[in-house]
Amino acid sequence: MFTGIVRELGTVVSRQRAKRFDRLQIHAPATAPGLRVGESVAVNGVCLSVVQVRQGTLTFEIIPETKRLTTLGQLASGDRVNLEPSLTLSDRLNGHLVLGHIDGVGRVVRVRKRAGEIALEIRFDPGLRRYLAPKGPVAVDGVSLTVGTPLASNRLTIFLIPETMRKTTLGLRKAGDGVNLELDYVAKLVSQMVSRR
Repeated sequence: MFTGIVRELGTVVSRQRAKRFDRLQIHAPATAPGLRVGESVAVNGVCLSVVQVRQGTLTFEIIPETKRLTTLGQLASGDRVNLEPSLTLSDRLNGHLVLGHIDGVGRVVRVRKRAGEIALEIRFDPGLRRYLAPKGPVAVDGVSLTVGTPLASNRLTIFLIPETMRKTTLGLRKAGDGVNLELDYVAKLVSQMVSRR
């Protein structure tokens, strides 16, 4: 479990493609020393298990299902990624509860720069709309954010403060880029319960 508060911007060292899975290596000098094999890390919002920790670099295995449902299959050497190690029971909950289970890939359709902020407009699958509410939580590439208004049937807007742009990859996003979306877990549970009735 995560909170959507990015702890480090990692750098992709390599992504080696294989038939059964890809091996993704990420240089993460601040995060790697505190981790062991088998622990979870959110990489651009996707929960992955560490398979090797070596000299400040983390290695993960990405199966075809993960590549199909997220943007991780598009990563290349030199790309920056948002990293958050999993919570411990003594951690503070600063963002919102994030599981690292991606609900869909959105597409940035417009970037608007204003004084002191950037607004990202993101297109998403209309089937996800029922889990979104204006001013409700959404994780974009693993970053805990608030859904802005107006909210359309297949588009949402998020507003980024300068600190978010400095500490995450979202300040680098441009029109056409894909982003991993995880919607509010509580909204998904409520929707499931109501639909069963």
